[in-house]
Amino acid sequence: MSSKASGSGTIRISNMRFWGKHGANIGERNWAQAIDVDVEILIDLAPAALSDELSDSIDYSEVYSVCSQIVTQQSYTLLEAIADRIATALCQELKVIEVIVRVRKPRLLEGATPEVELRRINQKDE
Repeated sequence: MSSKASGSGTIRISNMRFWGKHGANIGERNWAQAIDVDVEILIDLAPAALSDELSDSIDYSEVYSVCSQIVTQQSYTLLEAIADRIATALCQELKVIEVIVRVRKPRLLEGATPEVELRRINQKDE
């Protein structure tokens, strides 16, 4: 096995569940509901693979914290807005090349689960 690493890769954090007051229908924001979030973050994994240093990667706990804060501390009408705020926040990290955010309201529609997926390419100031 070579000790050389190269190229981009994906960090996924799946099945994060938070409770927030979100919704478009009357009364939905009166109580906290489950909101599930998945993120996929495309970055160059080579530096972290070679160094084995967290500073060369993305701290998973920080990603979780960003998602938690957006879902639990703010209120939105649409899942699209939640996904946008998470993507925008995660793209503040310069290592991020691209992010995909999925936001779900489990079992909202008589057992059906609506899900929104948003993809954002980081527009770094170069």
